[in-house]
Amino acid sequence: MIAKIIGILSAFIVAVISTLGYSGIVLLMAIESACIPLPSEIIMPFSGYLVHTGQFNLWLVGLAGAVGCVLGSLVAYYVGMYGGRPLIEKYGRYVLVSHHDLDLADRWFSKYGEVIVFASRLLPVIRHLIGIPAGILRLDFRWYALATLAGSLLWTSVLAWLGLTVGRHPELLKGSLHRFFLLVLALAAVLGALYYVFVQRPAGRR
Repeated sequence: MIAKIIGILSAFIVAVISTLGYSGIVLLMAIESACIPLPSEIIMPFSGYLVHTGQFNLWLVGLAGAVGCVLGSLVAYYVGMYGGRPLIEKYGRYVLVSHHDLDLADRWFSKYGEVIVFASRLLPVIRHLIGIPAGILRLDFRWYALATLAGSLLWTSVLAWLGLTVGRHPELLKGSLHRFFLLVLALAAVLGALYYVFVQRPAGRR
């Protein structure tokens, strides 16, 4: 089921970027950053792969992704500012945003303050939702936009570079280097375990 959903999302992402170019990257990353589940882990590496084919420029791909993140994050910011948490709690389930996700974003924002706006662009779950508590608390708009742009540019550029690397070294996707994917899966498992131990379990106990 999950594989089928990922396949559908991948086909949609490929079609949008192939049709709209850089504008497609901006649009897709804006959707992702507006709390709608559309994985940047597919959007940006595919865009980076197109750099290898000569269709895109790596720096422009990273910038387009970051601009999209800022636009989408502004939506989350204003939803938090004018709608508040009750609006998200009422309608968030339609875009797969749970109460626990909101609690997590609130907790991180309260604990780390404005710094988390930058760092959140590199964190799962938090990166999509941090704009909501920032808007509710009316964090300075200029700082929010600048921190979001800086953190997003780092994230999108790294993902695009990974896509470019795979394009330049296609052997990473075949042959004996299947071990590479095993390593990635192992790393993902470790990160998932750490997330559960230090975030999910403490939240459940509280």
